Amino acid sequence: MFRGLAEKWNSFAEKHVTSSQFIVFFILSNGVTLLQLILMPVFKWAFGKTALVDTAFQFLPIGMSNGAVVYMFDYAAGPVTPEGFGGGLAYFLAVQITLLIAQVINFFAQRNITFKSNSSVWKAAMWYAIAYVAITILAAALQVVYKAPIYSFFQSSFGMGMGQVIADVLTMIINSAISFWVFFPIFKVIFRQVPEESAEKIKTPVVTADSMSS
Repeated sequence: MFRGLAEKWNSFAEKHVTSSQFIVFFILSNGVTLLQLILMPVFKWAFGKTALVDTAFQFLPIGMSNGAVVYMFDYAAGPVTPEGFGGGLAYFLAVQITLLIAQVINFFAQRNITFKSNSSVWKAAMWYAIAYVAITILAAALQVVYKAPIYSFFQSSFGMGMGQVIADVLTMIINSAISFWVFFPIFKVIFRQVPEESAEKIKTPVVTADSMSS
């Protein structure tokens, strides 16, 4: 049974390369999202026990609202407010460490499993890091719009405890969805398959007589 399914999948993958890559990409991305949903509460709880909660992290001011500065990354000192702000450096680290772990796993999984890339891993890592920073900034900018309504609604509906957990999960899912749709075309470019001869040249430096004599 499994051999038959594998043969059908291989046949489909040979005929529809991009479609098969997208399916695998979708499955792996959802697995990484699930990992984030598990790790985020753990890191948030762990850092929440430290004094980092009372250390503000507010970065990239983008305007004013009701006389107050609006930051793209807004983690004021103190407990998380009903609008989803606050939490201090503890909350910021919980979010970013979760994302970093997930993206490192995602990088190798997508490169080796989805796209089976044999191009330079260092070049791919560099472009991946640039894309990750850009998407993080984009997601943070969008959070300025949707974060407060989401936290206000769920915390007023389910209370501070459960409402905050639901809002955290939904926010993480939205961030993952943004990454999902942006990363696939980027991966198609940076995770290329090159001819074996070219791949060997990338991995093994060419030794010439001039280089030996020098």
